[in-house]
Amino acid sequence: MVTYFIIKGISDVPALQAPIFVLVLLIYLVVLVGNMTLFLLVCLDPHLHTPMYFFLANMSIADMTSSTITLHKILLTFITGDNTMLYVACMVQFYTYASFSGHGLFILTAMSYDRYVAICRPLNYRSIMNLKICLLLVSFCWIFGFIQVVPYMWLISKISCYATNDIDHFFCDLVPLINISCSDVTLLVRLANIQGLIIYALTPFFLILTSYIFIIKAIMKIRSSIGRRKIFYTCSSHLALIVLLYMTLISQYMVPSNSLGSKKLFSLFNTAVVPVLNPLIYSLKNKDVKSAFRRGLEKWKADTCFCRNH
Repeated sequence: MVTYFIIKGISDVPALQAPIFVLVLLIYLVVLVGNMTLFLLVCLDPHLHTPMYFFLANMSIADMTSSTITLHKILLTFITGDNTMLYVACMVQFYTYASFSGHGLFILTAMSYDRYVAICRPLNYRSIMNLKICLLLVSFCWIFGFIQVVPYMWLISKISCYATNDIDHFFCDLVPLINISCSDVTLLVRLANIQGLIIYALTPFFLILTSYIFIIKAIMKIRSSIGRRKIFYTCSSHLALIVLLYMTLISQYMVPSNSLGSKKLFSLFNTAVVPVLNPLIYSLKNKDVKSAFRRGLEKWKADTCFCRNH
């Protein structure tokens, strides 16, 4: 039974360590700046106090936390040269990463329901998507996101033997831990396959698909092409996030591959690049966010000038 693990990182080539560090650091800073900016805009601008942006602010918190959890070891290893991680720290890292990954999928599902109500039942939107319902949906996403990982943690804690303490990855994930185990992990693998398929894949996908079937039916009833484009435009950012997240998760966990390097790249894309694209997609494609950013910038300039004059 090991007391610590050795995290090998993205690459073993010494010449690549500095470029990888710079790339990961830049991506991580963009993740923090982009998501924190979006979060603050939603909190401070009254025009963004709507259910959709409330859900989006929660996703920004999850993206920042998930990136910090997974990428910090790459940065610390380059700075300190220490690539070891205590067993307890490894378990905490896996638990929090898996929890926030599930939370992201559930939040996207809640956002699809919000889009369904806004487009298919616009006259009742405010009464249906009130503050109480939004808080209940977000609370469910957070609570269930953390609860659904508990069975994994219980089965991982039952692993009594590891063939090595070298984890050929840049963070503690389920598949690398299973690969180095010399205990019977049949039940853990079955749980990962069944729960991953039902909770992570089919259930959110079915709920999102159902919402968009009704949305498409509502769009088809609109005679004006301008009206159809306008409604589709409001859903395009959400659809882009769904496609992006599902493609990376499928490539990371469900597509069989003999190349561990490709799995690492998909994991890096999911933990670093996707959190960068989330605020960019909503910032570049959404007029409300761009207007809120301009108002915030103008207010900051006005406050700065006021302070200088006084």
